[in-house]
Amino acid sequence: MRAPADHESLFKSWLGEHRGILARVGRSFADCSAEAEDIEQEMLLQLWISLPAFKGQSKPSTWIYRVCLNTALTWRRDDSRRRRHVESRADFGDVAAAASSPAKSAGDREILEKLYEAIRAMPSLDRALVLLLLDGVSYREMSEVTGMTENHVGVALTRARRRLAELMKGTTDELE
Repeated sequence: MRAPADHESLFKSWLGEHRGILARVGRSFADCSAEAEDIEQEMLLQLWISLPAFKGQSKPSTWIYRVCLNTALTWRRDDSRRRRHVESRADFGDVAAAASSPAKSAGDREILEKLYEAIRAMPSLDRALVLLLLDGVSYREMSEVTGMTENHVGVALTRARRRLAELMKGTTDELE
């Protein structure tokens, strides 16, 4: 078992290196910026709690994705209960501003907003696979994160890409 100081320094190190994962997962599973922040806080908590269980059998980024995606999936599953108590409203301006690499023009921000809107409209597994793909994660790592075989990842990813393309259809035409 790691000493508390080691636990904290490792957590801070990984957070500094992989903070973008939390931001992307949060934006993809939330309907507004406030909800994305809530999901990110929950992911931070789960990463902190789960860190002692990390065995080093995968890359830290793969493990972080797994914890974050599982946390976000749980968050969405429990979302209907929360929605009875809190009215959600879309706030896409903050989403683009909080992006890991902010869009430089209004057109880019609008495309980014539409992309995250389309990703949020996808089924959870497709959403997770598209996020991993956009982050440049290999099929092997995707299979570790999702628990699917590499072949199944490829098939599911092909379907997810088609769904995303259909959801994004006409987006760039509208902006020109």
